[in-house]
Amino acid sequence: MMRRDFLTRSAAALGLAGAATGARAADGPFEVTRTEAEWRDMLSEAEFRVMREEGTERAFTSPLHDLKTQGTYLCRGCDQALYSSEHKFDSGTGWPSFWKPVADGAVGTKPDRSFFTVRTEVHCSRCGSHLGHIFDDGPEPTGKRHCINGVSLTFREA
Repeated sequence: MMRRDFLTRSAAALGLAGAATGARAADGPFEVTRTEAEWRDMLSEAEFRVMREEGTERAFTSPLHDLKTQGTYLCRGCDQALYSSEHKFDSGTGWPSFWKPVADGAVGTKPDRSFFTVRTEVHCSRCGSHLGHIFDDGPEPTGKRHCINGVSLTFREA
């Protein structure tokens, strides 16, 4: 059994894992809302697992990770602008990383108490879709690292 599977199953058994215990994207109200069936119709299985069940894509699998083109990263769930290529950096973690969102209020946060620790979950403020997590090991001027699942994003070239 892989380490990640072991941790997910162990946390689920203890009732601590986000997606493994039925956790959902952030609670609303949100400007954009859809039924579970509507979300499933518009998203792939992987996108639904990450965006609506707070899963995580495998590191280094997103084509957006290495993208260097100038433009804006949008929420796949509602097309809200979330991050600018100007704020993207290579964190070495395997996920697209940004030191700040494109605008105040573009993303929301909540505590994530899964996997025996407390992290800061980040989600789209317009539709509540899970994006990833925020850590305090990013570059200046914010010192933040928004570690974002590429499947939660689309990209619009400038």
